[in-house]
Amino acid sequence: MFRFILITLTFLALSPLEAKKFTYWQVHNMPKSVEKDYYIWRFLSQSTTTSNEAKNIIQEANHLNKKLRVAYKQRTGFNAPKIKKSRDVTPDSIWKRRSIANKHFKQGLALLKKKNKHLAVKYFEVAKRNYIKRHEKDKALFWLYLTTKNLKYLTELRKSYHPNMYTLMAADTVKGSYPKTITQQIRRKRVSGFNIKDPIDWAKVKEKMKRSSNSSIDHLASKYASQESIGIYTYLKAKASEYKKSYFPMPYRDVMKKMTPQRQALIYALARQESRFVPASVSRSFALGMMQFMPFLIKDIAKRKRQKMDLDDMFNPYKAIEYADYHLNYLKKYLHHPLFVAYAYNGGIGFTKRHITNRKHFRKGPYEPYMSMETMKNVEAREYGKKVLANYVIYLNKLGVTTRIFPLLKTLATPHKTDKFRK
Repeated sequence: MFRFILITLTFLALSPLEAKKFTYWQVHNMPKSVEKDYYIWRFLSQSTTTSNEAKNIIQEANHLNKKLRVAYKQRTGFNAPKIKKSRDVTPDSIWKRRSIANKHFKQGLALLKKKNKHLAVKYFEVAKRNYIKRHEKDKALFWLYLTTKNLKYLTELRKSYHPNMYTLMAADTVKGSYPKTITQQIRRKRVSGFNIKDPIDWAKVKEKMKRSSNSSIDHLASKYASQESIGIYTYLKAKASEYKKSYFPMPYRDVMKKMTPQRQALIYALARQESRFVPASVSRSFALGMMQFMPFLIKDIAKRKRQKMDLDDMFNPYKAIEYADYHLNYLKKYLHHPLFVAYAYNGGIGFTKRHITNRKHFRKGPYEPYMSMETMKNVEAREYGKKVLANYVIYLNKLGVTTRIFPLLKTLATPHKTDKFRK
């Protein structure tokens, strides 16, 4: 998602020769959504947009990010007005439990660093009891096993339905099989009346999903069962199962199979984490498309490739794959390990270099490399890296390359095998 340059590059629109134009009524008629916010930003960025149009359209935004605020001020000369935020429907009790769990897990790690295993176990136990999401419970269980070597924790972890770094490591510990994942082959090529490249079409699907029961979402998913829209299909199927079923689609084989299995697995691993393979995905910070490229990076790569690009072109999954492959070529010049590549893809190569060259991180020692992976201060990059690494291992196996996660983790403390930054 490349958020590392957002501080200095917050407003970059493509030149008039390359950019689409939008009318007030085109944007006005879009349903309120993050996707509409993106088009409001595009509209505000146009030199033809009047101050009055800007003042009217900003009232229709769902969420004001920095790009919208800057664009609005440039168009009107005023700060953006406050917008009534949507009420968070998550019960306070859930937030409280997660806060308690995170606090105790973090303290458990700190106690391990002080070699106080006995007390650390108590904190990890509290974390396990309070975590609600399956992968977070699995995290606490893994650390309980790592700290105590008590097989009861490993046995409980092996019962998890969720394919994540911890369940993969548990399987490797007992030389067992990995959790079940689903990769469906769909014969239908496309769905009529739905444009996979249109963020507004995707916004309408999400709105239907919000108003539906799980059984209705499962029924809705069947409408999008096609090769072209498999991202939408599997997104809805996973939601309908309350994420107890793990879908790992492998779309766009016509272009992907031309790459090495390792590159295919990496792009699939990133795309699954970034967008669940939804081609018209838009984030709150306006990361775009299946691979969630930020506008400044789209512009930079287009310039290097000497291509004329409108930002909406990133909603074409083939263009997203092309640009991801190009960007990964750059990252792979310096980073050879999928975990470090994932950190750089999410948080930037500068951030990743600073983190891994710190001699406190990813060196030989007790609980390594797990301690370095868990104590990264950038929470988003920390969790992102772990998820992409697990995805990568699963996809490599699906591509016929027998792979286990333990060997990949063991190399993290061997600089010449992982990157060009460390000595």
